[in-house]
Amino acid sequence: VRLVESGGGLVQPGGSLRLSCAASGFTFSRYYMRWYRQAPGKERELVAYITSGGGTTNYADSVKGRFTISRDNAKNTVYLEMNTLKLEDTAVYYCNAYVDMRDYWGQGTQVTVSS
Repeated sequence: VRLVESGGGLVQPGGSLRLSCAASGFTFSRYYMRWYRQAPGKERELVAYITSGGGTTNYADSVKGRFTISRDNAKNTVYLEMNTLKLEDTAVYYCNAYVDMRDYWGQGTQVTVSS
């Protein structure tokens, strides 16, 4: 299993970013996908998840209404569209898949919200 995130960067408050996670090594369309984030000095937290077919999504209260998770099963890719970014969204964002009773993580992509 391999997960590779991209799309992070520096953005001003109120701005937008779109993260991508390219997956390989497993049957992507069969598994839920999740985005987590970890801010400096804080524990890793679940941001959003999406079911295997993409029909159901769920979000942390802190990002609800601002972030959108989606997936393209033909491209084995999951996305996180982040709008109206706030200073407190600054973190390393990780893609996650739970496959065959094991957690897999990408290397993470840094998102920095700063004026």
